[in-house]
Amino acid sequence: MRGPTVDNDVRAYRGIPYAASCAGDGRWHAPSEVAGWDESREANAFGPDPIQPLLPDPHRRSPGISEDCLTVNVWRPARNTDEPLPVMVWFEGGSFMTVSGASARIDGAALARSGVIVVTVNYRVNIFGFLAHPLLTAESEHGASSNYGLMDQIAALRWVRANISAFGGDATRVTVFGVSAGSASIALLLTSPLAAGLFDRAILHSPGALRPLCSLAAAEAAGSVAGEDLATMRAMPFEELLAVIPRIVPKVRGLTTPRILRPIHDGYVVPRQESEAYDAGDFMHVPLMVGSTANEGGWAVADLPIATVAEYRAYMQQNFGDATAEALELYPVRSDAGVKEQLALVFGDTQFTYGARGVARAASRYQPQTFRYLFRAGTAAHADDTPYVFGNLPAGASDDDRRVSKMQMTAWTRFAATGDPNGDGVPPWPAYDAAADAFLQIDARPQVGDHWRNAHLDFIDRYLRSC
Repeated sequence: MRGPTVDNDVRAYRGIPYAASCAGDGRWHAPSEVAGWDESREANAFGPDPIQPLLPDPHRRSPGISEDCLTVNVWRPARNTDEPLPVMVWFEGGSFMTVSGASARIDGAALARSGVIVVTVNYRVNIFGFLAHPLLTAESEHGASSNYGLMDQIAALRWVRANISAFGGDATRVTVFGVSAGSASIALLLTSPLAAGLFDRAILHSPGALRPLCSLAAAEAAGSVAGEDLATMRAMPFEELLAVIPRIVPKVRGLTTPRILRPIHDGYVVPRQESEAYDAGDFMHVPLMVGSTANEGGWAVADLPIATVAEYRAYMQQNFGDATAEALELYPVRSDAGVKEQLALVFGDTQFTYGARGVARAASRYQPQTFRYLFRAGTAAHADDTPYVFGNLPAGASDDDRRVSKMQMTAWTRFAATGDPNGDGVPPWPAYDAAADAFLQIDARPQVGDHWRNAHLDFIDRYLRSC
């Protein structure tokens, strides 16, 4: 495998297939093994992104979209080392609707300079990665459909275990990390028997975890609008299938209700409800870091068609039912001007902060090397911590931002190497336990905090458990 050198000190290998094409008969099947090659293969160009709506993205570097998309990109220090290096495998976010392992914001060169192997992964999303359909379930030997995107991630991790040593990586020190949908994926992979033993540590950025998952039957009913004949559906141009998505996914995202065209409780890849698995301790007890940002809902609610007090109250009623009065006490709105602010808070709490605290609580019962963080640098909006971790800040970043980035890169790579982020100038970071509820606040002046938004998260927990 040949790849170009970046800035003379990092070698990058782009567009390496880890599974065969998903086009044609491969559509809506588990990923299959890719044919090998005997001669040296060029790895100079990123592979296509998975099929997705092409939204404006200044970070896009892929050559387009395709169902022949299951590729990884690998960055490693160009220098030879005596010992194999820790491996960090990134799953990008995108609400399970869009994803790109080639995005410039997750370029792995800067992080690799810290002494790790960085891998980014393409996996199927939206209707191509998570369609459930009665006919797909009927043809499956496992009696399940959907979760093809999770199967892709599992296949990529198998590829890493089998091949990363050829790039100088330590196949016994594989850390998975990701943001948003990528992090939610990791939370589920921790519970899946199919992923058992495929990674050794986990870092979850803003995981959308522990809310109810859609059942297979409900997902099949919603997905049935895609067609009535599998051969016809597999032959459909991808544009026609993308056009079906609005008929499956509600226009307004629910806060507490199961979601469609994302991972579901299929009984195979995800054998039980995620929250039940974490309650029972039925997940991988690996060293784990998990965190959220201080303004998780900041930009996420801008396009929600909810602008008046009446619309806000109706939305809260749809999501909290008999507990609406308590919800409105915790997230009060007295005028139309305050709607977006409270929407951002309840959105961030339900979608991300609740999952971060819940995963930390569950993991800490079994794994003493559990660490929680709260990111407060910059605008601290959802996923804002990603370029800090990868060392890909914009040219005009402040000195404070660069110090935060350096500290995060050190903590993240130390964790990948040892299972503990402490040391090498990282501020003292206590292991997490539910009673103290301590986390490291990450900003220009890091310090230990505790009990972040706990009254709100306790309410959400009570409500979800009562459903």
